[in-house]
Amino acid sequence: MKKIKKIIIGTHNQGKFKEISNLLPPHIKKISPKELNLSSPEETGSSFRENSKLKAQFFSKKSSMICISDDSGLEIELLSGAPGIYSSRWAGSNNDFNLAIDKVFEELTKKDPDWIEKENISARFVCCLTVCWPKEKLISSEGIIYGNISDTKRGKNGFGYDPIFLPKNYKQTFGEMENKLKYKIDHRAKAYSKICKFFN
Repeated sequence: MKKIKKIIIGTHNQGKFKEISNLLPPHIKKISPKELNLSSPEETGSSFRENSKLKAQFFSKKSSMICISDDSGLEIELLSGAPGIYSSRWAGSNNDFNLAIDKVFEELTKKDPDWIEKENISARFVCCLTVCWPKEKLISSEGIIYGNISDTKRGKNGFGYDPIFLPKNYKQTFGEMENKLKYKIDHRAKAYSKICKFFN
């Protein structure tokens, strides 16, 4: 297989673009859909894997380039896995994750008014990465990190739900953690580790 020299990262989310760029080797030129004036496809899949494939195929076809695309989200046990694949949609049309986090707290309170008193509100971050070559060859991988929900927003690093996610065996939320450490242990890094051989 030919060495990958450049790739389109199929996302308009700056946080995701930055994280995926950091996972990929420095010699690969990273292109964003914005640079090519490409809009995003509608996410009609019923799983992270389906949405990840859908985005990778869309951006690869539109750009005639190899694309890596991510679909990821937060699944909270007490909320029966919500927000799940709707994680970014909870942030509304302006992608306001303060709004999404408030919604998480509201939904948890509806389910259990005393949830704040509980020791562990189990949750996990799931990421599915898909690489699509223009000739339609596809590979996908999944990464999961388990943890708990913090009852307050903590930290300014990362993006999305990072300020309320406490990974298992760590005292800091993803929002408080140094990026360097987060990039080593999170769901995106776990998914990437399974496909990194295609990029080296």
